[in-house]
Amino acid sequence: MPFAVTASVIADTESLARLAESLSGAHALALDTEFLRSSTYRAQLCLLQIAAAEHAVCVDPLGVALAPLAPLLAASPALKVMHAARQDIEVLLPAVGMVGPLFDTQVAAALVGMPAQIGYAELVRRLLGQDLSKAHTRTDWSARPLSPAQISYALDDVRYLLPLHAHLARELERLGRSAWLQEELVSLSDRQTYEARPDEAWRRVRGFAALDAARQRLARELAAWREQRAIERNRPRGWILDDAALREIVLRAPRSAQELAAIPGLPAGVIKHCGAELVKRICAVGLPDELPRVNLRVRPGAARDALVRKLSALHQAIAAELGLQPEVLATRRDLEQLADGERELSVLRGWRRAIIGERLIAAL
Repeated sequence: MPFAVTASVIADTESLARLAESLSGAHALALDTEFLRSSTYRAQLCLLQIAAAEHAVCVDPLGVALAPLAPLLAASPALKVMHAARQDIEVLLPAVGMVGPLFDTQVAAALVGMPAQIGYAELVRRLLGQDLSKAHTRTDWSARPLSPAQISYALDDVRYLLPLHAHLARELERLGRSAWLQEELVSLSDRQTYEARPDEAWRRVRGFAALDAARQRLARELAAWREQRAIERNRPRGWILDDAALREIVLRAPRSAQELAAIPGLPAGVIKHCGAELVKRICAVGLPDELPRVNLRVRPGAARDALVRKLSALHQAIAAELGLQPEVLATRRDLEQLADGERELSVLRGWRRAIIGERLIAAL
C-alpha cells in the first residue's frame, strides 16, 4: 500500500497541529479508534488512527488534547471513511465534535450484498485480498508505551479504508444504491443518536414491550433510574442492576423491602445499596393492587404463525432478487411486528418501503 507510516505516536500539541495542517487539503480521511469500556459507562478513547492518501499515523488522546483536529474532523468537507462507525463517532464526539461527512464501509458493504455486520478484516480479505494480523486483538490500548508491533496493528485498521471506499462507492453507483447509503447514514450523522436518553432505556431490555401497561410504566421508571445512576457513577448499567434482575423486579413489582429481598437470585449488594430506592420508585409508579398474571412464553396463534411464514418467504425472495442478505432489508422481529399490526418500523420507511415494505403490506 502507498503509505508513509509513522512508527511513533503523536502525543504533543505542536506535532498534532502540524499533522492537522498537513492533512487540511485531503479530500478523504480514514479514521479508526481504540477504546476501553469494560468498567465505565462512557468509553475511554485510547488511540486515534488517521490515514490520508499517502500517510498513516496514530495520535495518543491520553497524552494530548485532540482539539487541534476538531476543524479537520468535524468541520472540513473531507469525507471521513470509517468501518462500523457508531462507537468511534461516539468516543470522538466529546473530543472533537460531530465527525463528518461520513462514509461507513460496513454499511456500504451490506448494501452491495455483504453480511450486515461484516467485520473490517473480512471485508479487506474479500475485496482487497489482504489478510490482517489478529495478534493484538486483546491489547490494553490504555497501556503505555505502545510497541511498534501494536502501532502497526492499529494502523492496519485505517490503511485499507480508502481503497475499500473506492471499491464500494463504485459498486453502489453501479447498482444505483448510493442514495440508499446516504439514508442509512443520516442517524449516524445526528448528534442526538449519541445522547444518553434514560427515558428510552427500557426499550433495550428484552421482553418489556410485551408486558401489560402497568408493568411497562414500571419498566420505564426503573430502567431510567438504572441508566441515570450508571451515567452519574460512570459505571456499566449492568453493574448497577443487570437485565435479568431488572426484569424480575418489573415482573414481580415488590412493594416492600421484604418482597424485594424474596426475589430469587437478586444480588445482596443490590438489596443493600439500592433496595430502599427501588421500593420507593416502584410504589411511586401507582400500580394497581392486583397486576395481571404474566406469561411471556405464550405462543402466538396458528394464523399469526402462518402469516409470519408467508412474510418471511416473500422477504427471502426479495432479498435474493436484490442480491442482499435478508437481514439488511428486515429482521425477523420486523416481520413479527408487521403481522401484529405495527407500522412504525424501519422496513416501512425510506428506500426499504419502496423495495420491500409495500410488498409486505400487500401480502398481509
